[in-house]
Amino acid sequence: MHETQLISMIAAGLGLAFALGLLAARLKLPLLVGYLAAGLAIGPFTPGFVADKSLASQLSEIGVSLLMFGVGLHFSIRDLLSVRAIAIPGALVQIAVATLLGAFLSHLWGWGLAAGLVFGLCLSVASTVVLLRALSERGELDSVNGRIAVGWLIVEDLVTVAALVALPVFALPQDGGHSPGAGEAAMTLLATFAKVAVFAALMLVVGKKLIPKVLGRVARSRSKELFTIGVLATALGIAFGSSALFGVSPALGAFFAGVVLSESDLAYHAGAETRPVQDAFTVLFFVAIGMLFNPAVLTTHPLHLVAALGVVLVGKSVAAFLIVVLFKQTAATALTISASLAQIGEFSFVLVALGIHLGILPTEALSIVVATAIASITLNPAAFRCIGPIERLLSAKRLTARLIAPRGGSAAEPVWADSPMSNHVIVVGYGGVGRTVTKALVGELIPFVVVDADSEACHAARREGHRTVFGDATRPEILRHADVMTARQLVLAVPASAATSSVVASARETNPGLVVSVRTHDLAEAVAAHSVGAERVVSAELELALQLAHFALESHGRPPGRLEGTIEDLRASEMNEIARLSEERRGPREGLPI
Repeated sequence: MHETQLISMIAAGLGLAFALGLLAARLKLPLLVGYLAAGLAIGPFTPGFVADKSLASQLSEIGVSLLMFGVGLHFSIRDLLSVRAIAIPGALVQIAVATLLGAFLSHLWGWGLAAGLVFGLCLSVASTVVLLRALSERGELDSVNGRIAVGWLIVEDLVTVAALVALPVFALPQDGGHSPGAGEAAMTLLATFAKVAVFAALMLVVGKKLIPKVLGRVARSRSKELFTIGVLATALGIAFGSSALFGVSPALGAFFAGVVLSESDLAYHAGAETRPVQDAFTVLFFVAIGMLFNPAVLTTHPLHLVAALGVVLVGKSVAAFLIVVLFKQTAATALTISASLAQIGEFSFVLVALGIHLGILPTEALSIVVATAIASITLNPAAFRCIGPIERLLSAKRLTARLIAPRGGSAAEPVWADSPMSNHVIVVGYGGVGRTVTKALVGELIPFVVVDADSEACHAARREGHRTVFGDATRPEILRHADVMTARQLVLAVPASAATSSVVASARETNPGLVVSVRTHDLAEAVAAHSVGAERVVSAELELALQLAHFALESHGRPPGRLEGTIEDLRASEMNEIARLSEERRGPREGLPI
């Protein structure tokens, strides 16, 4: 039975995570709630099958590493610098306030100062995953408020990374060891940060050149399988290599691996291709956390839960609101930041698990943090829904309206180094057809972005001054980076394939008003493209036939007016036939509006 423990752990964890995640989705709850419930179901605190905790811990280590790799992959120095005036001091002050509130609670509970600071830090760090999803659903991810919120969380992520480095230094002595003095602790901390600095310098100097170069060659081979394996090997190899060679935690090593790739053309493509594997192991991480959750805490420490939830929902939100108001931002901005921070998630789990492992926190701290996270994430959508009513209420009050009004007009809003596009054209494919399309757009001063899975094509487009996104357009994340939500038109300038339908369907699902035109070869491909929602299909076979017919009629001396009318009648007849066949193909109920 021992040899099947790993597969039984993965099968039971993923199976229950799928079932309970589906149930959570049906109940309109965050999927995270279902994943944590799956861990509880196979944990030691519930009857029935109990998974191996040591295997769960190892799988969760991989999950944390891939999670941190994803954070590093989407880490943007430019985004942070564009909002540095408010995000950096604001986040640091908010973290300090929440940490002190958490430390005050732990003092009341008799946990001690070190435990209180770690517990407070757990309550201060919001979930990046939850925030990005909430802003995306509201269409505010690329707005001014969204950028400030994301920049704020980037600072929180950096503070978390620093905490992961510093916590082991202040861990309680094990096996009867002596407690380090202030001088010894300072020297140990200095040595630890020195190791991290050497590792970071090595990654940012050597790794920044070597890793993108190697993965770039793999990308040019056009093998998605090899590229995915290469990215995963890089992330996990650096994660555990850094731990063995530099004593750096695997999570921190994976974070730097992501940062190295984040500034290269491969970032979006790497994130999209490895996303399924990251998601699977991240789910196992949440399952492992759920295994450690003891539901008895709901009855043994109910006041602890209420107090911790109060810090997250009220303490953090009020502190963030006041901080943003002091920076002369609008009420909408202050309320958006407050709602964004009114939850905790994955990084709180990482911190509390490390604190318990190092002997800093008592074991019941994890159950309190998990319960607080579930409650705060579940209530977070309601916090966003309250933004509008609260803003109107504050504006109606003369005193508060005067206090929260921004001074200096538009100067209060940051200027983005790389502002999002809108009302633009997304051109998928930069081959011969794509180049001709972009030349026409350039001539008419119409904004556009090129998407291509060929790194050399992207480099060529970028050399010509065009904005590009390197990656596979069948991945929704790639289209999102091309600002598909605010685009006006999508032009598929690549040869039609089985993937064309998924690109069109994904784009139309994200932006129902998007106008889609597709390049096809023959009638069958044109029918398939039209049936999934393409407004205009250009069949190479049809256009070739029409041009030849045009030449034949012209050679026989037909007048231009009559000639053009005949050709247009033929084109209209063929397009009507394509529309009729596509209607038959998709059926009356399954069709998309054209």
